[in-house]
Amino acid sequence: MFVDIAKITVKAGKGGNGSVAFRREKYIPMGGPDGGDGGDGGSVILVADEGLRTLMDFRYKKHYQAENGEDGRGKKQYGADGKDLYVKVPVGTLIKDEETGIVLADLKTHGQEYVAARGGRGGKGNVKFKSSIRRTPRFAQPGTKGEERVIVLELKLLADVGLVGFPNVGKSTILASITSAKPKIANYHFTTLKPNLGVVSIEEGHSYVLADIPGLIEGASEGAGLGLDFLRHVERTRLLLHVLDASGHEGRDPVEDFYKINEELKQYSGKLSEKEQILVLNKMDLPGAMDNAERIIKEFSDEYEIIQVSAATGQGLDLLKKRAYERLLQIEEEIEFVDENVVENLLDKKERDTIVVRKEDDYYLAEGDFLERLVASTNFDDFESFSNFQKVLIDKGVIQKLKDLGAKEGDLISVCGVEFDFVE
Repeated sequence: MFVDIAKITVKAGKGGNGSVAFRREKYIPMGGPDGGDGGDGGSVILVADEGLRTLMDFRYKKHYQAENGEDGRGKKQYGADGKDLYVKVPVGTLIKDEETGIVLADLKTHGQEYVAARGGRGGKGNVKFKSSIRRTPRFAQPGTKGEERVIVLELKLLADVGLVGFPNVGKSTILASITSAKPKIANYHFTTLKPNLGVVSIEEGHSYVLADIPGLIEGASEGAGLGLDFLRHVERTRLLLHVLDASGHEGRDPVEDFYKINEELKQYSGKLSEKEQILVLNKMDLPGAMDNAERIIKEFSDEYEIIQVSAATGQGLDLLKKRAYERLLQIEEEIEFVDENVVENLLDKKERDTIVVRKEDDYYLAEGDFLERLVASTNFDDFESFSNFQKVLIDKGVIQKLKDLGAKEGDLISVCGVEFDFVE
């Protein structure tokens, strides 16, 4: 089975918590704080591997999680960082954010990496909070959460040239005739259920990759038949060899077939309909082929290059190989556009320290990831720790937002579930 799209969840490791500890040694009664920092959480990293051909593994395993960082310890001992999790994907895999559809990365070369989920930062131990006015801080910083997101893996073949056409027009036979590929060939529709690749050699040091892509039917752009799989792989190619059955022996009109397939390409993506095409009239050895060829040439010769071949006898195949290569040299390679600014804004939005302050009846609420970390790191029984908590609320504008909402002396305030009386 060929699987070329998968949805998975990636979760990076949480950062370890900083330690609250004090130096306790004989003859050193005032040793002071010595809690170490927590380790960073591991990241989930996708790696392109040319040894993989499908996304089959992701059908059975859909959740990937990296290691958490270790907590800090006394004696200024740092926690160990969590190990990164490396996940192999086929070369040609496109990474998309499931929620927005934004393209995050395009893994086109062997060994190329993409950090799909960044590990959380380790928290600082209490030794980092020591100052001239805070000699014995009794609080530390917790580690931050690792990123977690749902991503879509989409495999698109990295072929230079694609063979397109209705089922049973001879695409697989052409591929087998001009490359060393051995696709399944039979006289029935949809013999090809997955794309087949072959290398076309022109001369020493000159070659290109040719893909026989599953046949197309009407309605493919709406998901009929193998349509969406077909169209997804066509997007990567630079040149299309549009194969038509010139013999019409199945009762099909090759001229009508040409228009129908191009309409499906256009419906799926305007970019597909603009790709350069060479019309390949196959089965020219069969009766009736010459008459249809004359009609096709009259209809399309002003716009398209037309080459007559017979995959069964080898007629015209050398010319086809050569002309496809010459056309390729004139077409720039397309690269999937990854807008780095859009990606960064998306990741920043998901990582950003959000603070929401609102009023419900006579009750005031302040919530957000940042405040959750602040509450977790505060020792409310320690005066210095609580003073630091209040200072951060002022610095982050939380107190001002509460005032703007009408909070006054004695009103009940909840910060991430911890309740206080508002004091101006």
